[in-house]
Amino acid sequence: MNSLKLTLAGALAGLTLAGCATTTSVTGPTVVSYDHGALDTLLELGLEDKVLAIPQQGLPDYLADLGAKLPDAGSLKEPDQKLLADLQPGLVLMTGRQGADAQISAAKVAPVRDVTLATGDFRDAVSANVISLASYYGLEETAGLKLGELWQHVGEQKAELADAGTVTVVTHNDGNFSLRQEAVVYQMLELTPATVPASVQPVVRGERTFYPVKAETLAEMAPDTLLVVDRSAAVGAEPLKPEILEAAMADAGADTDVVVLNPGLWYLSGGGLQSVRLQVDEVVNAVR
Repeated sequence: MNSLKLTLAGALAGLTLAGCATTTSVTGPTVVSYDHGALDTLLELGLEDKVLAIPQQGLPDYLADLGAKLPDAGSLKEPDQKLLADLQPGLVLMTGRQGADAQISAAKVAPVRDVTLATGDFRDAVSANVISLASYYGLEETAGLKLGELWQHVGEQKAELADAGTVTVVTHNDGNFSLRQEAVVYQMLELTPATVPASVQPVVRGERTFYPVKAETLAEMAPDTLLVVDRSAAVGAEPLKPEILEAAMADAGADTDVVVLNPGLWYLSGGGLQSVRLQVDEVVNAVR
């Protein structure tokens, strides 16, 4: 069996904001963002000076430098509405994660923009969000250049993965697992998923559909690499012990590498100029 590969949550902390020059002369709205992907896009565009506050609870490590500089805007689930009223930002960025009530409350203070990624082609959705955010500041050309650099990087990384084998992605939550259709893995990097047995059936909860699986099912699928997005770790609950999962799969006959991805980056962020690049690099390092 290949040795266990565990991507530590702090491995990405070396990415700092130092490389993102602040564009102090650019006009446009001040912002509080409750979407980390939209936030890291603003940072990559050099707009750090426009950001007034940042949600500190569960903050992904790649944003830690900025978090140390700015006031706490609450959490992704519970925005600090009083702080918004005090700061009077020109724009509040939100997604469905915050819920309708939070968006309605924030809209009493400032314009609210829903930056949820569109369904369909992931690359197109990311590009549309980046260009749209840049348009508030007249930086569409800069955004286009940044996107070009990102897609070139993705293409170069994808070229290294011809021998990656099969890859399965799951979400871990309190000891339970469900299959995850991760666009970075399957759309952008075009990695090959392991075959899902017919015994795996969908479970619908509200507007969301889950595909629960157990260790025995994952062993039956026997991917070369199992990538785990650990929701429990991301929200401060008991994290997965990957060696236990890998041992259970090995006992069932599967020779699979279990890799726990950076929890904050994958569960609480994504879709931004910085986060997409970080996710691509983490997957490539895990599977090649």
